[in-house]
Amino acid sequence: MAKIQLNGKKVVIKSKYSILDLLKKYNLTNKKIAVEHNGVIVPKVFFKKKYLKNNDRLEIVHFIGGG
Repeated sequence: MAKIQLNGKKVVIKSKYSILDLLKKYNLTNKKIAVEHNGVIVPKVFFKKKYLKNNDRLEIVHFIGGG
């Protein structure tokens, strides 16, 4: 198990959890989002390859259209 910070809240996740796994858990895979991992924006192509570890910080924002 690993403890991470997700959008300012403490969350416990399984070991060997990727960013993509986390997005699936919160039903965000089909949304237009941006992910920041420990202060660095992660390109979408790396979501499956980037594994989370204890004390990581994630910020996930999604885009909302309007006018």
